[in-house]
Amino acid sequence: MKKTLTLISIITLISFYAKAQDTDTKQYVKSYLALIGGISNPMGDFAQKTYENNKAGFARRGATFGLEGAYYFYKNLGFGAIFSFQDQGELSIPDVQILADGYNSTLKVNSTLVQGVNRYHNLNFMGGPQYSFQYGKFILDLRADAGLVKSSSTPQLTIYVSSGNVAQQTITQNSSKGSAFAYGGNAALRWEFAEGWDIGLRLNYVKSDGIKVSTTGDVSALGTNGRLVTKQPISELQSTFGIGVHF
Repeated sequence: MKKTLTLISIITLISFYAKAQDTDTKQYVKSYLALIGGISNPMGDFAQKTYENNKAGFARRGATFGLEGAYYFYKNLGFGAIFSFQDQGELSIPDVQILADGYNSTLKVNSTLVQGVNRYHNLNFMGGPQYSFQYGKFILDLRADAGLVKSSSTPQLTIYVSSGNVAQQTITQNSSKGSAFAYGGNAALRWEFAEGWDIGLRLNYVKSDGIKVSTTGDVSALGTNGRLVTKQPISELQSTFGIGVHF
């Protein structure tokens, strides 16, 4: 009887010890850095193609690539960030024709010609609190972001207005290199395919009230109702694939 009680006591102690060890060695999500690339889709005013809306950007679907990662400072809670480059295209011939027809109709002049050069190129610097859920080899990341959108170029539009005997007037909507506050969110599903490595799909949303746009030339030719852009809102929904290393 004494031997039986002793054996039960030993097994009980071993069980408690093993349970304590399991609790102490629980694995949490590891910090990581990933190289990402994919598609950036313009949203809202940024994607619209109308003359009447001064905020319409005529932006197109394009490529995006960059770096994304997170540092976990308490269990599965951390700070995540993304740095990415986007190309949202340029105005097509039908796009500039929409603008030319709009100016011609609104200003009621003999003729209007619009020429467009340059593309939408911008950088996103975004970061915020991130929480991750781990299910075996799979990791679900959720993050709220805030940061900065920095434009390196936007389409430059030159508008030529001809009316009667008045000399041709020229207005230029300049390419912008402005920056603006932005906010958004990020969701990702990652799979740890090997020790210290993962691959994953990500959805990233970015919204900004807009970068400043300047106009030079004879702005008086636009009258009081001609299209004049002073700020270009930017909204993007990005779908990317990435490979990350843990640390």
